[in-house]
Amino acid sequence: MRCVRSLVMMSILMAAAMQSIAVEVDPNSGCPPETADTVRQRPGEGPPQRLQPAECDPTRLPTPSASPLPGSIPVDRWRIIDALGHPDNRLDPYATNNPLKGDRPIWGPDGFSVLTLSSNSLLESRRVPASPAAAGGPLAGQQQFFDSQTATIDAVLYEGDTIFRPPDYQLRITPTLNYSSTSSGATKTTTTSIGAQALFFEKHLRDVSAQYDFDSVRIGIQPVTSDFRGFVLADQPLGLRFFGTRDNDTYQYSAGWFRRLPKNAARQNQLDAGIPANDVVMANLYVQDLGKAGLTSEFVVIYDRSRARGTHIVFNGATATFTAGARHDYDVLYLGYSADGHVGRLNLTGSVYEVIGRESPGVFTASATRVQASFAALELSRDFDWIRIRASGLYASGDGNPLDGQSHGFDGINQSALFAGADSTFFIHQRLPLVLGAIDLKQRDSLFPNLRSTADTGESNFTNPGLELLGVGADLDLAPSLRVSFDVDRLMFDRTATLQAIQGGAAVSRSIGTDASVDVIYRPFISQNVIGRLSVAKLYPDPAARSLVGGTAPLSMFFNIVLTY
Repeated sequence: MRCVRSLVMMSILMAAAMQSIAVEVDPNSGCPPETADTVRQRPGEGPPQRLQPAECDPTRLPTPSASPLPGSIPVDRWRIIDALGHPDNRLDPYATNNPLKGDRPIWGPDGFSVLTLSSNSLLESRRVPASPAAAGGPLAGQQQFFDSQTATIDAVLYEGDTIFRPPDYQLRITPTLNYSSTSSGATKTTTTSIGAQALFFEKHLRDVSAQYDFDSVRIGIQPVTSDFRGFVLADQPLGLRFFGTRDNDTYQYSAGWFRRLPKNAARQNQLDAGIPANDVVMANLYVQDLGKAGLTSEFVVIYDRSRARGTHIVFNGATATFTAGARHDYDVLYLGYSADGHVGRLNLTGSVYEVIGRESPGVFTASATRVQASFAALELSRDFDWIRIRASGLYASGDGNPLDGQSHGFDGINQSALFAGADSTFFIHQRLPLVLGAIDLKQRDSLFPNLRSTADTGESNFTNPGLELLGVGADLDLAPSLRVSFDVDRLMFDRTATLQAIQGGAAVSRSIGTDASVDVIYRPFISQNVIGRLSVAKLYPDPAARSLVGGTAPLSMFFNIVLTY
């Protein structure tokens, strides 16, 4: 019994002695060494988590306080960019520290400038219809050479942080100076014009949500489009426009009043030609993923009111004459829907329009005329790696009787649509005069054969033959810097009654012909600073349409080079 008591007392004394022993400290870290003692486990429970040894480094800095520092510490991020080896370089537009390109402010903490200098040179050889030596009769083909040189300065001053929101203020000035000449045989005509593609002031009115949905207003000469491809309106008119977004950019709206400006030979605004009495009021609403994810829908309403005076057709019996300063007042309303995006693997772009209203007087009658016309266009495409295959279809209604007091020919306002090859094709790109140099079958870079007056190319004409188009095309991205496009379009008039009336009752075929084109775009620096473009197009007209489009070999070839800083 005494032996047992002695052993117990000895165990207690040894445990107390071990607890009193000082913990050994690592002389390198100043921390106790990690032990390998097994953590005790209670029966029926999992092992408890081993506690990791606390970090211990006498030389380290103390942990920063989580409480905010008093006051504010200014940080000059532009000086930091300089210190990183990116000094101010105004010759290189990609230097990341160029005040002329909005990389750093030029006044205050957030006042920026963007300056763009551009030179656009166009050399074009074409065989198009021209007026015959004697009045009347079909137009024969004539070889012409056209060159155009445009210098543009685009200057933008804005204030505000534009990473997630529009600028607080913006002033944009884009003056243009254009020289162009047309040579036909021994005859050469030249024109020089000064214009402005943009001259507006923009003000950010307010933010309406935490996602930076906003309202802004813009006044002055500004770019405006009616839809994704610009079928009705793609222009730079003078106007006042309100625009903004809602619901985290799901809805985008635009509403404004505009007046079109006359154009020069290169279809640029010409400031010294006056402002026609032609008012356009337009409202757009864009909705993302409406009915189908990946598809953006657009609804548009356009009211076009014209009280301009120009040279118009006056039809008397079987003779069409042209009167300067004649009235052609009209009030028309465009109702449209457009979609753009993708459905599965197919890319889709399409638009439908209905235009209704009245003309007083009509183009071919002295009495008022009711306007009602329709338009539809669809382009489907699919991408196969570096190849895109396209199919296009378009219908613009034509007028079947120019004397019945109803106008069913569809016409836009001032458009240059990106569709079915656009300006790379002969029919869309070239201006086609019709008779006596006073009326055009169609305008340059326009889709519609709208029979507008040569003297006033801005007024719509709803008494026209309309158009039907079926086309296929392909875009081949042979390299990041090189794209080659091919387009083939089959063209027909919808109705030919207006053409027969102008040509004294002579029969006109509905079929126009087949247009084939090749377009090559080369960007040697894989940027927009240098763009070279070569386009060749030929129209193969049906025999009955040769007098309208310039004989048996209508041909267009142009080279365009754009240099931009």
